Amino acid sequence: MEDREILQLFNARDEAAISESRRKFGPLILALALRLLRSKEDAEETENDTYLKVWNAVPPAQPLPLAPYFSAVCRRTALDRLRTRARAKRGSGVYEESLSELAEAIPDGDDGRTYADTVALKNALNAFLSALTPDARQIFLRHYWWFSSVKEIASARGMTEGAVKMSLSRTRAKLKDYLKEEQLYDTE
Repeated sequence: MEDREILQLFNARDEAAISESRRKFGPLILALALRLLRSKEDAEETENDTYLKVWNAVPPAQPLPLAPYFSAVCRRTALDRLRTRARAKRGSGVYEESLSELAEAIPDGDDGRTYADTVALKNALNAFLSALTPDARQIFLRHYWWFSSVKEIASARGMTEGAVKMSLSRTRAKLKDYLKEEQLYDTE
């Protein structure tokens, strides 16, 4: 079923929208949730929460294409679950490690930025990612968006772990310089 047809089902409040979404996007959502949460039970709950959140958002939201929308909702839901779990355990994993690495390149989100500043930062990040080579962009996104480990990326791309780490390090440095040029990173 095409995205527009699924969206029409959501707009009509037809429960078939959930089953069609599960059929089309279930493997993507479950894989993302599992990668972040590393627990089959939590991933399955996150998948179900994702469908519920989309059900509650559409309408009025009319997202097309649907795959990125479902991915973003799933990712936020999984990260919320991970934060809750981390607060309870105070443990550390790929998520915390990745955010720690990025902290040196991206300004802190709790620095009093306005909505306009946040939008400007988002636009700058998108422009930066678009300017990267396809290899550097893929490595960067696999690590910082999909939270793949360095070992997983190296294996999937036929690279050494050192080469992946070097690519990530260089890209973070370029990102920091880019954000400084765009005046979106406070050097003080």
